Amino acid sequence: MSHKRFHQIGGALRFDDKLSRPRRHQDKLSAFRKVWDLWTHCLELLFNPDRDICIDEQLVPFRGRCKFKQYIPTKPAKYGLKIWTVCDVKTSYAWRVQLYTGKAGDRAEVNQGMSVVMELTEGLKELPPQLLRTRERAIFSSAFTFTLTHTVVSYVPRRGKNVLLLSTKHRTPDVSEEEKRKPVIIQDYNRCKGGVDNLDKVVGTYSCRRKTNRWPVALFHNLLDVSLYNSYVLWTAIDPSWKQQKA
Repeated sequence: MSHKRFHQIGGALRFDDKLSRPRRHQDKLSAFRKVWDLWTHCLELLFNPDRDICIDEQLVPFRGRCKFKQYIPTKPAKYGLKIWTVCDVKTSYAWRVQLYTGKAGDRAEVNQGMSVVMELTEGLKELPPQLLRTRERAIFSSAFTFTLTHTVVSYVPRRGKNVLLLSTKHRTPDVSEEEKRKPVIIQDYNRCKGGVDNLDKVVGTYSCRRKTNRWPVALFHNLLDVSLYNSYVLWTAIDPSWKQQKA
């Protein structure tokens, strides 16, 4: 394929019927909704995550016009489309994703991080008020609560600060012996939280991205990159000897 032909095809890429968009004007993702929903549905069907999963934000580089373009100065690209991603820590397989399309209405968003985690992880219940209180709690103290399937810990690293974590992996109130006496749940979280960052690294190293001013195309390029890496994870899981031969 010639360079000119490649750009002709790229310029003609469309993912929906433009004439039907007015009927779907309330959906900010209408120009890419059908492809996005088909893709995200398949991600969960093809892979079972290991014991450790990580939830973090992925920024798809994009500087064109888009109503929900985000500015995140801590990310290398700084401007782009934000995707909340659930990754398997062991492989960085992208198991569940949620595109952030901005706040709904004029009301300010409250506890966005907690809301995203509740949506991306099923089974999260209302927290007991005892875990939310920090008054009269000693620094470096931990409080645990258990259900049949979940463990929640409340940890006070300093006066007035409360760190809450939920786990389906831990079933005992284990605390480290170091000076700050961090719960083992928090130590495991710190060890596992780089899953999405590693996904960003690998898809950035080998990417099909091209400069574009159309956000659906930018999302499509990221979809291809993540799908290719997920395919690599699936293939090496089915045939581990292939990876050893390439080493």
